[in-house]
Amino acid sequence: MLSFLCFLIFLTPLCMFSGFWWLISSLLFFISFVYLFLFPYFFCWSGLSYMFGCDLISYGLILLSLWICVLMILASESIFRLGYFSGLFLFVVIVLTIMLYCTFSSIGLLSFYIFFESSLIPTLFLILGWGYQPERVQAGIYLLFYTLLASLPLLVGILYIYSSLGGLCLFMLHGDNLLVGGLFYVCMIFAFLVKMPMFMVHLWLPSAHVEAPVSGSMILAGILLKLGGYGLLRVFPLLFKFGFSFSVVWVSLSLVGGLFVSLFCMRQTDLKSLIAYSSVAHMSMVIGGIMTMNYWGVCSSFALMIAHGLCSSGLFCLSNITYERFGSRSLLVNKGLINLMPSMSMWWFLLSACNMAAPPSLNLLGEIGLLSSLISWSWCLMFVLIFLSFFSAAYTLYMYSYSQHGIIYSGLYSCSLGYLREFLLLFLHWFPLNLVILKVDVAVFWV
Repeated sequence: MLSFLCFLIFLTPLCMFSGFWWLISSLLFFISFVYLFLFPYFFCWSGLSYMFGCDLISYGLILLSLWICVLMILASESIFRLGYFSGLFLFVVIVLTIMLYCTFSSIGLLSFYIFFESSLIPTLFLILGWGYQPERVQAGIYLLFYTLLASLPLLVGILYIYSSLGGLCLFMLHGDNLLVGGLFYVCMIFAFLVKMPMFMVHLWLPSAHVEAPVSGSMILAGILLKLGGYGLLRVFPLLFKFGFSFSVVWVSLSLVGGLFVSLFCMRQTDLKSLIAYSSVAHMSMVIGGIMTMNYWGVCSSFALMIAHGLCSSGLFCLSNITYERFGSRSLLVNKGLINLMPSMSMWWFLLSACNMAAPPSLNLLGEIGLLSSLISWSWCLMFVLIFLSFFSAAYTLYMYSYSQHGIIYSGLYSCSLGYLREFLLLFLHWFPLNLVILKVDVAVFWV
């Protein structure tokens, strides 16, 4: 694991020289492919070094982090073309990649917490430095304060674990000798629920997405929302006995919240805002699946996290491609795109189909598993899940039909084709999302 970390650290000096944009991007592609072949075929931890290691959960999320960070550089080519502090941008992206790599591969709870919080700083720089509107400062403050205020109780909880158990190693943690109470339980999971984000603490997400550049939106939707799910999966061995009595609160709150957020999506006119709110709706199902604490729920929530990371990131790329042509993200202006950009319309369709969990995407596998897990936990949830699935398809069709059909904005009379880079970018989002279904045990731990 340290060899990959050293590789990433030694990429940072290349950012100081101009003209190394595509070399850095190629080297990150290379390390992603090398990491792909290190699949841990057993349930135990592998690649152990002094502070870092990797198991099945870590492997999938590290690979997703490396992949999304490469695609961020590919999507932000306009920064390189316009010379908009491209070296500094690359530096921030690589530091963010290092932080995420260290977060997912940490084998100690305290080091996980430190890197978990550190990943916030490069994201904040991306939003403040390369965001579009002046409101990006307010969005950055929202992001900072929501996350920091929720994370301080987590630090207190980690210190309590250390004083009680005498260690913080993830694969040695168990709740047998730990006095778990309601306050400790809330302290341990609240930071992760805000990060996911759960309904009622989700307000930082749409504002951060709308003000962030495309790279910021991709990393927020692709990886940073998954930090919450990863944290929940890691701390639940400690809270297993106590968690059953509180599960009903989180499951009901997240699923009913997801239903409300789906209704919010039906009246959004900003493309980015619509995709951001749809992320909250999908993550509500992931929270519900994890909180049921059964094997199907945990496996399927992991699968949906990986699928959503690729699908949501691809949709943000599409909205940015439209924004670069039109100068607007409003659905009231972006109409009839099938006439203006016919070749992009196919990618809108393919990624929209994945977003509403159509076969053969990984989203379908994750959602079927989560539906069976939640209904086996309580059949009453069937009524909420019916509406959640229906509105998920409804707002995705609304987004696709409103953007692709209708009368073109009268100021635009040309036909705009995409660049080869943009088609490659969208293909690299869509292809893994539909290819993984052939090798299900990578995404769902049925090894």
